[in-house]
Amino acid sequence: MKFIKNIQILVVAVLLVSVSCNAQSKTTSKKAKVQEHPSLILTKSGVEKIKAELGNVPLFDETLAKVKAEVDAEIANGIEVPVPKDYSGGYTHERHKRNFLILQKAGVLYQILDDEKYALYVKDMLFAYEKLYPTLPVHPQTRSYARGKLFWQCLNDSNWLVYVSQAYDCVYDFLTEKERKQLEKNLFKPYADFISKGNPQFFNRVHNHSTWGNVAVGMIALVMDDSELLNSALNGLKTDGIDPNAKDNDGGYIKKAGQKVGFLANVDEPFSPDGYYTEGPYYQRYAMYPFLVFAEALQNVKPEMKIFEYKNGVLLKSINTLLNLTDADGKFFPLNDGQKGMSYFSRELVTAVNVGYYFGGNQPELLSIAKEQGEVLLDETGLAIAIGIRDGLAKPFLKKSVEYTDGSKGTEGGVGILRAQGSKDELTLVSKYAAQGLSHGHYDKLSFSYYEGGNEVLQDYGLARFVNIQQKGGGNYLKENSTWAKQTIAHNTIVQNETSHFSGNFEIGSLNHSEKYLFDVSDANIQIVSAIENNAYPGTKLHRIQVLVKDESFENPYLLDIVTVNSDKENQYDLPYYFMGQVISTNFKYTAPKTLTQLGEKNGYQHLWTEGTGISDGTNAKLTWFNKERFYTLTSAVSEGDELIFARIGANDPDFNLRRDAGFIIRKKNQKDAVYVSVVESHGNYNPVSEIATNAFSSIKNVEVVYSDDAYIGVVIENLNNEKKLIVMSLKDASKKTAHKLKVNNMEYQWVGPYYNN
Repeated sequence: MKFIKNIQILVVAVLLVSVSCNAQSKTTSKKAKVQEHPSLILTKSGVEKIKAELGNVPLFDETLAKVKAEVDAEIANGIEVPVPKDYSGGYTHERHKRNFLILQKAGVLYQILDDEKYALYVKDMLFAYEKLYPTLPVHPQTRSYARGKLFWQCLNDSNWLVYVSQAYDCVYDFLTEKERKQLEKNLFKPYADFISKGNPQFFNRVHNHSTWGNVAVGMIALVMDDSELLNSALNGLKTDGIDPNAKDNDGGYIKKAGQKVGFLANVDEPFSPDGYYTEGPYYQRYAMYPFLVFAEALQNVKPEMKIFEYKNGVLLKSINTLLNLTDADGKFFPLNDGQKGMSYFSRELVTAVNVGYYFGGNQPELLSIAKEQGEVLLDETGLAIAIGIRDGLAKPFLKKSVEYTDGSKGTEGGVGILRAQGSKDELTLVSKYAAQGLSHGHYDKLSFSYYEGGNEVLQDYGLARFVNIQQKGGGNYLKENSTWAKQTIAHNTIVQNETSHFSGNFEIGSLNHSEKYLFDVSDANIQIVSAIENNAYPGTKLHRIQVLVKDESFENPYLLDIVTVNSDKENQYDLPYYFMGQVISTNFKYTAPKTLTQLGEKNGYQHLWTEGTGISDGTNAKLTWFNKERFYTLTSAVSEGDELIFARIGANDPDFNLRRDAGFIIRKKNQKDAVYVSVVESHGNYNPVSEIATNAFSSIKNVEVVYSDDAYIGVVIENLNNEKKLIVMSLKDASKKTAHKLKVNNMEYQWVGPYYNN
């Protein structure tokens, strides 16, 4: 019995040990799944790699030293978290903005340098905000459709949380559990709830604003391991109660019936398959930071999502697309609302280039951009870039002629870029035939801008705003953005009866887009982009054809611009060219008034002064101007009686919110159908030191429309040596396989494809 009893005791003991071991195994397994910190942008393994390379990678070390000096200076100045009261550019706004940028950098320095002073700085500032935030009402400035608390709009509150989430991740293990619970209870969770549940009109939509909101909630959700918040970030709120008629401050509808929301929807809808962002390059740049940092965080924390493969890898594609939407100096083309001068030297593009290189297959061309930028991210992506540059792997990033489609499926028009390859001063045409572009879109179908190197030849005005300059409307959009910058007359495109496209109606504009007719860059000597607009004016069809021509008899390639207009009734048509520089000469007579009068009463015309008017005698109209030591000539085939108008922006602008730029307008009156044909030349130069002008005159003797009907248009360009070039375009068939036969001036021409040239 005693033996049996001992056996029973042994069995029980073994079972207890077994149960204990199993329990311990389960506990250990459970602990193994607990999220490490940092894990969003920096990771534990990434930090070790960085530490191992310190002192060996020059660009990384230089960036680290610069960031350290910046953060050390802020630490020396002390912590300040003022009660919010200002718009953009005001002290409290800029102080809180500075705080979130420095917090993120201080967190990174703590991880890389193992210096607790940076962790203490982050901790102290977080607790300063933890004390302040619960006391805050909504921001006192009332302009925004979604007022924030720290800032005048939820957009900037979201900026704060995106950056501060990274700082919190970096010091997570430095803080005690009690401290973390206090911060999450009193600061981070209420903050995320306010951005999302408290402002569904901001959070639950497809817009760059919502992208920031979704990412802000998603980033803090990843740090706190909050699955409910993360789901809201990815897929939006299940219920929002948004009024279907509600609009934002830019006039755009907030809610769209049946539209998906959340971060994934903001990847799905605004991006075309090519990576073009429908709001335009300026706001694509702004949104790239949240898109990419959240994608990187998801890749690190939830790799099973394969976020960089989502929608056929569109986030990584968008990086190259955005870099191509820049001039020779790296400045973004100001399509839609865009501030001139914004470039790929911005912090958002440093992030984009680093993330694109690391997660996109180590494209060596990105290294040359990073080398120009002169800084990297202080994480694994930046380390990889810096090592690549150190090891001499960089290759030039060559911008080529390219077309980018618009719309989530790539079926809503697009943007075509023609580049005459060569030196840095290459000529670049940017043709816009895209969708409306959400609430930041302009009414400018078939508009274009033209560049030589980094200089504008014919400009797109961009936005009417002085970003973060407090004296100018608190740094926000000015009323002139609506009354001028968005209006059709502010762009280089056709205006009918002094009325903007779609009557300036956002809802109508959002339902329509232009249609690509042809994009052909197969021959470097004759590159063509063409598109059609059928809806801007009911009953009127607009068709624009632009050809970048390399001709050995000309000093530089020239641009042939053709616009055909077909309407069911007589109208007045205006075609402006907003040239940059000083008028040198004209070949037509005009009168300049002693007293300036405005060109029109509304739709942007009220902002134009009439500086001179002439009437065409039926011969070519020539205008030569000078800019940045270069000469340019516009030669237009005009009809007898056409009005030739010199205009200047600035009428009805007592606060000087608009630039006083010049324009030249060709006006045709009382016509159903109209044809505009012009050639733009770049020629010669002027040396202010030697005071010598070379090739200051146009090389064109005559531009003539030699054939025009509803199916074809033919143009002859004759140079000063009496050499003629004929270009004929098919207006109805863009197929490369169709055979054409046409008699022009008693000569029969046969060809295959959409155009003929000799």
